[in-house]
Amino acid sequence: MLKMTNQWDKVFPKSKNTDHRKVTFRNRYGIELAADMYTPKGAAGKLPAIAVCGPFGAVKEQSSGLYAQTMAEKGFLTLAFDPSFTGESGGEPRYVASPDINTEDLCAAVDFLSVQDNVDPEKIGVIGICGWGGMAINAAAIDTRIKATVASTMYDMSRVNAMGYFDSMDADARYEQRKALNAQRTEDYKNGTYQRAGGVADPLPEDAPFFVKDYYDYYKTDRGYHKRSLNSNDGWNTTSALSFMNMPILCYSDEIRSAVLLIHGEKAHSCYFSKDAFKKLKGDNKELMLIPNAVHTDLYDKTDVIPFDKIADFFKTNM
Repeated sequence: MLKMTNQWDKVFPKSKNTDHRKVTFRNRYGIELAADMYTPKGAAGKLPAIAVCGPFGAVKEQSSGLYAQTMAEKGFLTLAFDPSFTGESGGEPRYVASPDINTEDLCAAVDFLSVQDNVDPEKIGVIGICGWGGMAINAAAIDTRIKATVASTMYDMSRVNAMGYFDSMDADARYEQRKALNAQRTEDYKNGTYQRAGGVADPLPEDAPFFVKDYYDYYKTDRGYHKRSLNSNDGWNTTSALSFMNMPILCYSDEIRSAVLLIHGEKAHSCYFSKDAFKKLKGDNKELMLIPNAVHTDLYDKTDVIPFDKIADFFKTNM
């Protein structure tokens, strides 16, 4: 069994309008995942439910927990969980990411929600934030139990790892990156440990791009720092990038029949991920919502920027 803290150690205040408890569930690979379940206080009967995860390199005590608690205030049973190999969830080695296993984590959350006595199994949705926005769309492409999907401030982790920001890497650059990562594999195996890629730069270089400064402002300050967060500390294993370079997500996103809402800050460096993902989606139940003047991390925790009422209406309409 996982060892989870029972103390409230979130980076956001506890709501008086929801109940909270820790739960665990297993994915299809046998990895035990740790989660926070939020329910509307005094709720009765079978509720619509939402699984929430992200951002990439964050833990459930950060953005996903805030989203989950807020959606519980709006009448949903919600589940914010730590992905495999991170936070309070199981899986060895630690700090590894996988396009397959992390998509499966979301589907496993749907497994868990589907059998809860107080959940309507025909009304289950998912929210993915940042890198888990892409995972959420990928999960919706394979899991027909997901009736509605929200991707907030989405990253396509396969695309950015394989092609760099704004698709700036060519085949030669990818080859050099593969050489470096595979050399690191040899070193890791020789040493019996895994080199960490490092989280958000600290101290912050004066010439850092604006979005790196935005990440610092969230992950490295009281606003969002958490001791179990990869981005707040030493980051992922360096070689995690390899699987994303070779296994693209979103290949079948054009076959999603359920509803999808993509939300992104208009000024976010990452906005092109949502715009391009939206172009591939088909049907009249898909929507792209751009938030004026917002940057990537504004949608992590700024409750005056995140359109929670819109998200709630979307789920109520489509589940």
